[in-house]
Formats: sequence, structure tokens, C-alpha cells
Amino acid sequence: MIWHQGPPPYLTFARLGQGQRHAVFTRLGGVSQGHLASLNQSLMVADDPTHVHENQRRAQAVLHCVPEQVVNCQQVHGNHVAVVTAADGGGVVPATDGLVTADPDVVLTMRYADCVPVLLYCATRGVVGLAHAGWRGTVQGVAAQTALVMMEAFDCLPHEISAGIGPSIGPCCYEVGPQVVVAFATTFRDEGVIGAPTRHGHARIDLWQANAAQLRAVGVRSIEVSCYCTCCHRDTFFSHRGDCGRTGRFAVYLGLLP
Repeated sequence: MIWHQGPPPYLTFARLGQGQRHAVFTRLGGVSQGHLASLNQSLMVADDPTHVHENQRRAQAVLHCVPEQVVNCQQVHGNHVAVVTAADGGGVVPATDGLVTADPDVVLTMRYADCVPVLLYCATRGVVGLAHAGWRGTVQGVAAQTALVMMEAFDCLPHEISAGIGPSIGPCCYEVGPQVVVAFATTFRDEGVIGAPTRHGHARIDLWQANAAQLRAVGVRSIEVSCYCTCCHRDTFFSHRGDCGRTGRFAVYLGLLP
């Protein structure tokens, strides 16, 4: 990934290609205080709304967009994907973990703190997609489902889609219990997603590889993985696990160039 100083600081994927605009923000460069310092962009973590709105304004200025263009969603750790247009601008799509648009007046956004951001772009058709893949969403294939909606709704071909898998908790830190291990073992066979057992029934899971494997399974070949572990880099990113649940959310924005 490419680091941009901002302000506020943000990262971009080198391989997503021309014709789109995106930014993966960090926790740096905002006005929130305490354990939410400083660029928290979620209203769901008991932050001062005036701080959140200022943080969002700073992030949106990087993308040269305004709140009326931004489409948000209520993330529920599922695999529902919504196609949105300018009519949805400024709104929140209920119970959705994937957004797709071909409207250049729309900028998609979601918030993260260990879950996997998945950015998708089809330059040929002019379509972008953004997914939020926690462990439940990953098991349910939300990244692949977002790519499939791009194919079905806008005739994108799999090889035309480029993907970026953003900062999230890495296999170095993501140890899970038996229930989650069984869920992944049922879904993933030989993709190297489940690490060696760490203790009785526990193992480390590679969410990056899991989402990449599901994208490859639907034909997406151009995949860039950031390999930034949010738990290892709590000074740069919010991490739900690393901060024991008391943390903010960093944001990802993705849209087509006007």
C-alpha cells in the first residue's frame, strides 16, 4: 500500500487502477479524545458527535466529496450486498455489509476495527464495491458476494475486477476458539486459512487469505493484500481485540472519479 501524509494520513492500493478514488484512513489526524483518539469515524462508540462529524469532514475532504454523496450502511456481520445510487446519498442502508455502485456521484464508506475492508473496482464497466468482512461475514462469503453482485448487476467480468484487502487483524494475532475454528474448517479446506492448533480447540485464522481465496473462487485474480495487522499496529489503527473493546473505528471510502 501507499502511505499518504494527508492531513489526515491515509493509505491507498497501488493496483486498484485509474478511474476510482479511495482512501483507507488510520486512527490519526482527528479530534476525538481518550481511547477514541483521534480520527474515530463512528457514531456507535459513544464519541462526541461533533468530534465524529469533524473527523468525517476531514476524511471526506481528502476524497473531495460532501456528506450528501456518501452512502453508509448498518454493518451486521452478514453477507447482504446493496446496489446504491445518488438517491441513497447521505443515507444509511440497513443491515448490509456490502455496497456496490456505478454512480460517479456516490462515495461508499464503512468503518473497521479488526474486520477486513475489501475494496473492489471494475475499470471496464465503471463499478466499485466495498465490503466489511468480520469472521462471520468471511464465513458467509461477503467479499465474493460483493464481486458477484458487480458481475450480475453490471456485467463485470471476473478478470476485470481488481481487489484490495485492507488493514485488519492478521493471522499473527487472530486466535479463535473451537466454534470459530469449526466454522472456518467447514468453509475452507486447503487454502491455508487455519493455522496450527495453539491450544485445545484453538487456532489462528488468516482472514486475509480467506477473503482472497473466496475472491479467487469467483474468478477475481488481481488481489492486493495490505498485510497491516491492526492489532499489531494499535498506534496507527483502531483494534477491537487489541484495545479490549474500548476503541474507535477507522473508515474506508471508495468511489468513482466524477
